[in-house]
Amino acid sequence: MVRDVVIGMADGLTVPFALAAGLSGVLASSNIVVLAGAAEIAAGSIAMGLGGYLAARTDAEHYRAERQREIDETRDIPEEEAAEVGRIFQGWGLTDQQIKPIIEAISGDETRWVDFMMRFELGLDEPDPRRALRSAVTIAGSYIVGGLIPLAPYMMTHNVSDALWYSVAVTLAALFLFGYIKGMVTGLSPIRGSIQTALIGGMAATAAFAIARLFR
Repeated sequence: MVRDVVIGMADGLTVPFALAAGLSGVLASSNIVVLAGAAEIAAGSIAMGLGGYLAARTDAEHYRAERQREIDETRDIPEEEAAEVGRIFQGWGLTDQQIKPIIEAISGDETRWVDFMMRFELGLDEPDPRRALRSAVTIAGSYIVGGLIPLAPYMMTHNVSDALWYSVAVTLAALFLFGYIKGMVTGLSPIRGSIQTALIGGMAATAAFAIARLFR
């Protein structure tokens, strides 16, 4: 869920911010910026949510396919699968005498055997069956929340130049705060996370503004 919030919020803050800055660069009215931004948020949240849903579904399908393959291998080539279990424990420093009874215990139950191979040979954990829908809703919702922040100043003032600077200030503050919280949650440096997030968002908005001014 943290990953999905980060994906949705980061793009939601950055893309509409860059769009609003770009339209401000051609001196579009605040109403046009708000309408274009709202359309982008709607399209972006749907696309991002659908992407999260499909990614989670792909993970689940991949897990089921790999699990079926492991089931087939434990039935068709049990000796090779047992040898793979032994190699895993050898990598942990166990001796052959220590490994033999462990292999017998694990291979005595097919479900336990397959679970062990999925986790320790392939490094795969069973996905939550509800994750696809939850991921889609989380990403889309985070995108909408993030996207409304840079558009808020344009909703409150008709002067597009003033709105742009208010949007820059509000969005950069939000990016700093978001990056700081992201760093705390993920275990990275909060200061580094806040600077990195704000820098990326600022670069995107600056590029959009400069291109719009160049070709207006």
